[in-house]
Amino acid sequence: MLRRALTVAGDYLELCKPRIAILLLITTFAAMMMAARGLPSLPLIIWTLLGGALASFSAGAFNCVYDADIDALMRRTCERPIPTGKISRFNATIFAIVLGLIAFALLYFLVNPLAAWLSLAGNLYYVFVYTMWLKRRTPLNIVIGGAAGSVPPLVGWAAVTGHVGAPAIGLFVLIFLWTPPHFWALSLFSESDYEKAGIPMLPNVSGEERTKREIISYTIIMVLASLLLYPMQIMGIPFFIAASLLGAWFIVGALRTWQDATTVSARKLFRYSLVYLALICVAMVIDRLVA
Repeated sequence: MLRRALTVAGDYLELCKPRIAILLLITTFAAMMMAARGLPSLPLIIWTLLGGALASFSAGAFNCVYDADIDALMRRTCERPIPTGKISRFNATIFAIVLGLIAFALLYFLVNPLAAWLSLAGNLYYVFVYTMWLKRRTPLNIVIGGAAGSVPPLVGWAAVTGHVGAPAIGLFVLIFLWTPPHFWALSLFSESDYEKAGIPMLPNVSGEERTKREIISYTIIMVLASLLLYPMQIMGIPFFIAASLLGAWFIVGALRTWQDATTVSARKLFRYSLVYLALICVAMVIDRLVA
């Protein structure tokens, strides 16, 4: 009985895409620390991160419901709970709705209304604009859809201050520009999966060479945008130094991916992009603390 309950719980957790949620919570927490110039109160941290996690879980579950047909076609996603029949689409939809309602209520009543509405806006954008509209229609799906994953810093800042500040907007822009090279690196070694499912990712629409050039272009723009935060007086010297070093290595990784005929460098770039985002958040927090 207990084993069965744990198995079902694990299936529903997989539906929530927890690894994506962790990344979103890192950016949320970083923005909270920047806004507070240190640690906010423990209850505020708990309710904001819990609300953010549930909101992310809700969006992930909705994505799994809508994309169940194409998930079944891709090797990377065919073992998800809905394609394998472990969870029905109906049950997953109810689950996603309940999580979304709880998330909004937690943020609205225990954090503040602005944080709740920003979180909801991010979820609606992810579900309706990215998942239901862009993903299957255009290779620019990741470029335009990246705005959804950029919202958590705004939520974190609003949770602490009740408004949205320039550092949070700066992090929003960086995540927005980070998303294309991050996901295009993934698509380079998952191209056959996306093509099989009929998803117009850049490699299977415009080719690997074009994708690699776009990765370099977006990486350079992202790094320049991060460095501009210093002359714009949004960030200070500590962040500028960290952004220069982290960005230089990102550019090196993008160039290696362009020169590499295999998928090895693309895999390395994809993994480094995750490290880059986490360390950029750390650098922004440290910069605010020592400013």
